[in-house]
Parts: sequence; structure tokens; C-alpha cells
Amino acid sequence: MSKELNFYSVIIGTELLNGRRKDSHFSFLNEQLLKRGWRHKASFVVEDDTLLMENIYNLIKADENSVMFSFGGIGATPDDYTREIAAKIFTNGIMNYHEEAKELIINQFKEEAYPHRINMAYLPQNAKLLKNVVNNVPGFYLENRFFFTPGFPSMSQAMVVEALDRYYERNLIVKYRESLTAYCGENDLIDIMKTIPKEIELSSLPKIIDDKRMVVISLSGHDKELILNYFAKFIKFLENSGVKFLLKDISK
Repeated sequence: MSKELNFYSVIIGTELLNGRRKDSHFSFLNEQLLKRGWRHKASFVVEDDTLLMENIYNLIKADENSVMFSFGGIGATPDDYTREIAAKIFTNGIMNYHEEAKELIINQFKEEAYPHRINMAYLPQNAKLLKNVVNNVPGFYLENRFFFTPGFPSMSQAMVVEALDRYYERNLIVKYRESLTAYCGENDLIDIMKTIPKEIELSSLPKIIDDKRMVVISLSGHDKELILNYFAKFIKFLENSGVKFLLKDISK
């Protein structure tokens, strides 16, 4: 990969928001992204609301560097809106029966594929398939970057791995990071924080241990020399201010 990518997850299900079920999609996808050197840009948990889904998909589509994993709503029941909304946003509303998906569903359910289950093969135009290791009803994806999987983790997790292994196995863009723990409050560091340029990602994580305030500071980015330069300035500021620090991230 020659550019930084922005990964999004959209987790659809009113039952998650009303507490009837617990989500496990975010943690699984996040783990898979991190082990490959990627990370989330944003994650959305939304109810089964068509307008809300459209708005979220449009937001992600507007990011030219976006990669999306959408979970849930690709079934055949009346409250499964994802296939239709995906077509509306990503393929100008054009849908058709995917012949391979039809064959998979018919082979799995025989005569019970009709009249309803077969509709799970009615997909946005030019959709490609993701293998379902549980019941062979596939997920699908568009443009090699918008992935749509079932709401069942037992089905979706293998699809996530398949998609990442195929298109986003490893982030080849190296990011450098330097971290320290300062034994003070965040307020004491604001002046030096303001000098950090936008090219550097600044992370400030306050902690209280045994009633003692401390802050874990992390500087990261693609320019190693720039990171080292400003990290040295941070250290000099702490020394001049008489603030004790440890060249270690104690939040790990």
C-alpha cells in the first residue's frame, strides 16, 4: 500500500443498542487491523434505520481513502435493509441476482431456498462474494473496499479475515513512535503540546496512581527525524520545568 487508509466499521442492529445482545464485531475487527499495522478511523453502532444507514454510508463513501466493514442486515427478513441501502449509495440503486450466490443458496437450502432465502442473492451490481463458513450464504463486497457481512460473528469473522488477507494483509507504511511518562498533570504540559505540528500525532493519556498524577505522552508519525526532534524538545521542556519523567509508556 502506498497511502494511508482509513478503516471504518458500521455495526447495524437495534438489538445491540437496546441491550438484547452484546457486540463483538468491533473488538474482533480492531484486533485484526492492529495486528496488520492498520487501525480504525471510526466505528458506528446504529439501529435499523434506513436514513441513518444512508447517511453513515455516504459519510464513509466521501472519504476517498476509506475501507468499510459493515455488519448485519444482509438477510431476507423485512428489517434487513443493508443490501438495498448499499445499492442505493454505492451502485446508483442497481441490483441484480448474483448467479453464484443463487447457486450457493439453492445448494444449501434446496426447495426451501424459495420464496424468501433466494433474495439474499439479490445484491448491488458488480458485487463480489465473501465465503460463509457456517451456512454458505455469502457476504459481499464492492470496489474491493466496502465489505458487507452478516450480523452473526460466527459468520462475519471469517469474512473479515478473508477480506483483509486478500486486499489489506499488511500496512507497509512505517509509523514511528516515541513515548514517555511525565509525573505531573496535563495542564503542566499544554504549552509544549501547542508547539507540536499537525504532521505529528500527539497522544496525551492522564493517569492517577496512588493519588499521584502522571501523563503518558506519545508522539507518532511517518517522519522519524521530525518525531525525534520534537520528542527531544519535549524532554528538554520537562527537564527545564523540573518535572520528573520516565522514558517508558506505563499504560502498556
